[in-house]
Amino acid sequence: MKFSLKAGERIFINGAVLTVSSKVSLSLLNDAQFLLESHVLQVSQATTPMRQLYFMIQALLINPAEAGKAISVFRDLHASLLETYSDEETKEGLVEAGRLVEAGRMFEALKVVRTLFEVDDDTRPAVAASTVAHQAA
Repeated sequence: MKFSLKAGERIFINGAVLTVSSKVSLSLLNDAQFLLESHVLQVSQATTPMRQLYFMIQALLINPAEAGKAISVFRDLHASLLETYSDEETKEGLVEAGRLVEAGRMFEALKVVRTLFEVDDDTRPAVAASTVAHQAA
C-alpha cells in the first residue's frame, strides 16, 4: 500500500501515531492496521448511528490498548443497529462490517460503514455522541 502525506499530517499505524514534518510518500510493505488522519472521525462528528458505529471501529484501530471496552460498545451498538434498520442492503452492510471487525480487519470494516453513512438522515434517532464517547472511555 502506497500513499502520500502532507507536512504535519498524521497517520495511525498499529496503534502508533506518526506525524511527518514535510511531504512524504510511504509504502507499507506488510500487513498493518492504519488510518489516515483525513479518515478520522471526531467524537463531535459521531452524531448519527452509522457514524457512531464508525467511531467505535476507529477506536479499536487507533487505541488497541483499550480494545476491550470499545469492542463491547461496538457489539452492543452493532446489534442495536441490526434490529433498527429493515432494508436488506443496510443489514448486509452491517453484517459485513461486524464480520470484518470480529476478524480483526478494522480498516475494511471502516470502508464498509462509510458506505452506509448516506443511510443516516434526520429521521433516524441518534444516540448522543457524548454517550458513545463516554462508553468508549
